[in-house]
Amino acid sequence: MERAEPKIVLLVRLLNAIDEGRYSFEELKRRISEGERSPSTRSLRRYLAVLSDAGFPWFFDRSTNAYRFAEGYSLKRLDLTPSELFGLVALRSLGASLGGTIGAYVDDVTEKLLGSAGRSTKERVEAHSPVAFRLSEVRMDEQGEKAFSLLSQGERASRSVRFTYVDKEGRRTERTVDPYGFIVSSGRIYLVGFDHLRSDTRVFAVDNVAKPEVLAKTFTRPRDFNVEAFAAASISGVLHSDRTSTVRIRFSPRVAKAAIAARVVAHQDIERRSDGAVEITYRVADVDELLRWALGWGAQAEVIDPLELRGRMLDLIGAIRMLYNGKSNGHASKLARATVSP
Repeated sequence: MERAEPKIVLLVRLLNAIDEGRYSFEELKRRISEGERSPSTRSLRRYLAVLSDAGFPWFFDRSTNAYRFAEGYSLKRLDLTPSELFGLVALRSLGASLGGTIGAYVDDVTEKLLGSAGRSTKERVEAHSPVAFRLSEVRMDEQGEKAFSLLSQGERASRSVRFTYVDKEGRRTERTVDPYGFIVSSGRIYLVGFDHLRSDTRVFAVDNVAKPEVLAKTFTRPRDFNVEAFAAASISGVLHSDRTSTVRIRFSPRVAKAAIAARVVAHQDIERRSDGAVEITYRVADVDELLRWALGWGAQAEVIDPLELRGRMLDLIGAIRMLYNGKSNGHASKLARATVSP
């Protein structure tokens, strides 16, 4: 008789060993025997077949010489602390706010985590979200979704991609790009990669990409490239420059806390003033982008330094004033004509 232990005990041990994902065939024998006589090769193969027939998605990973479960599957129950539960709920809410393909990816992740969690955890996550995100939804048409799918395939496989690109001016060019990563900003997805046509790292709006294809040619991403660092000096994350500029803006006491909380770029120094105001120094890739952002604070924000930027801000305000004066005059003329008796 090979073993006196019930078969179910051996199967449970085998499941746990596979869940650890680090045992070879011979090591599985020793692992499930627990010091007793190891099962024969034929018996272990039979046990593995039983698990497969029962629907457990195990496979042999040749790269690690180990048996393990398919990605995302585990027997371990996910026990979350209150803080971790809050984070999971927030993650799900974030995915719902983003929408589109990326939102679906986030939702898939949370569903897998919930599949390994206890009933109470699942019920709490599905009941309601204590966090609401107000982000621009990422919505693309069928062409954009297809382009993102193929470009992300190229990024994951480290393979170059080729596509037709339409820029802001409507110009069409054929591009071959090594995809390094993606930036999500203001409801749009941008590809960051090495552009073979320009021999430089460039940014491409995915919804302006047409006829994408993944090439057989592989590439090696630079060791020092990091998409977060690439986007750190831009409010949108999209504008990039090898050199940054320093801009200082003063915010009134009324909006000081909100201005400090609005970490729009990675590098900023905060100086609190005795009157409650704050002066924040930003290092940015594009000063015009920062000026447009500062306008959103109205009269509560003032560009202090450098002086030439104060002049550019005045020019910008003047152009806006002329635009609104023209529209106001036109509206007033129409109103006057409408109120004149025939």
